[in-house]
Amino acid sequence: MNRAVRRATITVADAATEGLDMVTVVIGGAIGAWAGYTYSPDTWSGDWRLAFAGGVAVVAAVAVNSLAELFLTPLRRLLTKARTAAQPTSTRTAPAAPATLSEGLAQVATATENDAASRAASDAWELDQGDGFLRTEDRWRGYEDATASFFLAPGVWLHYRTEKNEYGRNAARFTLLTGDGDQPVPITHLEQIRHHLAARAAGLPAVPVTGDTKDTVAETLAELDHHLKALDA
Repeated sequence: MNRAVRRATITVADAATEGLDMVTVVIGGAIGAWAGYTYSPDTWSGDWRLAFAGGVAVVAAVAVNSLAELFLTPLRRLLTKARTAAQPTSTRTAPAAPATLSEGLAQVATATENDAASRAASDAWELDQGDGFLRTEDRWRGYEDATASFFLAPGVWLHYRTEKNEYGRNAARFTLLTGDGDQPVPITHLEQIRHHLAARAAGLPAVPVTGDTKDTVAETLAELDHHLKALDA
């Protein structure tokens, strides 16, 4: 397949995957709203039935989306690997069979590091859906404990690990680490990294933006942009 056609196909498939993610939320919410309103007691007032339907819609949207993630996550990983395969890469030679236990352990340790780097690049779609930066596998450094780090700038790294979520499945967790010994900052989207690096570049304190609420993030970024404009003036 022509390289350009392959890239276009992967891009379309990637967009379709993200679109399907949103569709599952909409479908789950619609089903939940319909079921909540239809099966709520007729003796309730209209406002109570609508409120109940809204609550059921939220729960159903989360549940359906979580079920969809069971096959969407492996699909995203396949797309990431296909995207990597479409790029020119050096040929890797499989290691020879180990002659000792120590050699076997060393090979598995190396494979674990490579696997961690690959998973970090794959799961980075949660932060960087533009696919132009954090999803580059070669930029990730994997470790034997299945974590990985991404060098962002002198003294600043993005750390990757997985932990069990409320559904008992492994979920990616990203944390911003600095060489200054600052408190690690949970990262949920790329804009938070931009905020932190911009603050450090301007000599301003990097307020830990956790991404818990969009309003808090927006206010913090607006304040930072105000300071940056004042410095440029």
